[in-house]
Amino acid sequence: MSTEASIPREEPGDDPDDVLFNTLYGVRTIELNRPKKLNSLNGSMCRKIVPRLKVGNRYPPYPHIQGIADRLQEWEKSQLANVIIIAGTGEKAFCAGGDVAALAQQISSEGEPGIQKSEEYFALEYRLDHLIATYSKPYIAYMDGITMGGGVGLSVHAPIRIATERTLFAMPETSIGFFPDVGGSFFLPRLDGATGTYLALTSSRLKGVNAFYAGVATHYIDSSSLGALTTRLAELVFKDYDDLATRLAAIDATVEEFNSGLPHDEPMLLAGSLRRAIDRCFSHPTLEAIVAALQRELRGDMAAWATQTLQTLRDRSPTSLKVSLRAMKVAPAWSMAETFQREWALAGKFMRHPDFVAGVSARLVHKPPTAPTWRPHSLEGVGTAEVDRFFTVQGGNRLQLLGGGDYREYPYATLGLPRERDVEK
Repeated sequence: MSTEASIPREEPGDDPDDVLFNTLYGVRTIELNRPKKLNSLNGSMCRKIVPRLKVGNRYPPYPHIQGIADRLQEWEKSQLANVIIIAGTGEKAFCAGGDVAALAQQISSEGEPGIQKSEEYFALEYRLDHLIATYSKPYIAYMDGITMGGGVGLSVHAPIRIATERTLFAMPETSIGFFPDVGGSFFLPRLDGATGTYLALTSSRLKGVNAFYAGVATHYIDSSSLGALTTRLAELVFKDYDDLATRLAAIDATVEEFNSGLPHDEPMLLAGSLRRAIDRCFSHPTLEAIVAALQRELRGDMAAWATQTLQTLRDRSPTSLKVSLRAMKVAPAWSMAETFQREWALAGKFMRHPDFVAGVSARLVHKPPTAPTWRPHSLEGVGTAEVDRFFTVQGGNRLQLLGGGDYREYPYATLGLPRERDVEK
């Protein structure tokens, strides 16, 4: 009996134009096409992409995501498809996240059936993200514009991730009563020092070249060069026996042809005194210790930053903060496949927690946005037993993925800037 999930197919009612697919010689492009929604990811889009990337069996669909998965599964077996590029329509966003507002509204109106539909959505999304993370062909993400939430899942596991002056990266989940998912449990702890934990808990944003400096992106070029880069990549010819590492090396060299230098007027954000303060405060194992460390910073040169960060943490869901911090601490022991399986279990727990609907409704549905009412409302109200409950998997209910690809460290992490621990060696 197969342990792999089957391939999703498009559903009646799916928008036929929410993802556009194009061919240019050996390049296959995926263009997220919901610019009025900042290209936010939904079920229809995923259902279109997966079968293009991979050929396989069918599994029960959820309206809106399958599209991307469709194309990925198709291209994986095609000898004519050499390079896959994903981008977003318009100048504002690559992908601003998943359509969580729709999930919160269906939970509010339908109760348990709405929760189950939300779990199906996350299953579809995480399968797609895992497929991207273990894809057998070169996959490139143009992180041009807003790249948050679900957009992070479509990009950060790619071996080549290109930031531009318009990139705006963040993981804002703790502000809506959720946690940094889409493989964030794997990606964020592998950033230098405590920066991953800092980004996970505070939802701090990285703009432009700072996404490259932080290791979120592997390359930085001007957005005006992306079209020419796509054309140049289409000219690449690989030998049949070239392995993925050889092909990625050729693509890496090609991207560097378009490197016009780093902007001199944008200093490195997560560096110097700020970086040292982040490591001092966010390396601690508990939220209480992090808060205490931030309070100590109030007496020093980083007082303004500490004051702002403390206020940010007070505005976040206490449950989200504690569960997210636990994930940052335990997830480095998870493989990539296990990460998505465990995150799916976590997502299901959050769908049944009042903070998700409260947070999404207040921040994303209400106009203008309002302050959510968290339950419990303080860190002290979230005990260890409650956090443990989120990480307890009941029975054998494990997310089935689209393939058996797996690893414990990114296999092509040498692309991009070297990590601190590699330099120290």
